[in-house]
Amino acid sequence: MAYYRRIRDMREDHDLTQRQVAVILQMPQPQYNRYEQGLRDVPTTVLIKLADLYETSTDYLLGRTNRAEMIK
Repeated sequence: MAYYRRIRDMREDHDLTQRQVAVILQMPQPQYNRYEQGLRDVPTTVLIKLADLYETSTDYLLGRTNRAEMIK
């Protein structure tokens, strides 16, 4: 699965809109939309913020693992 699909799925699983996530990430909603559409690569700093928001790992968001929960 492409990582942009996974970040969209995580947003939907948390019942958030693109606008809400964009506000949390402090960016315009159209910019966040481009990440979910796969039109732009997600910068590392944004990827980390998304992992923190969804309480998961960056590896999960990138599709490197299918284990969504954080290992502590």
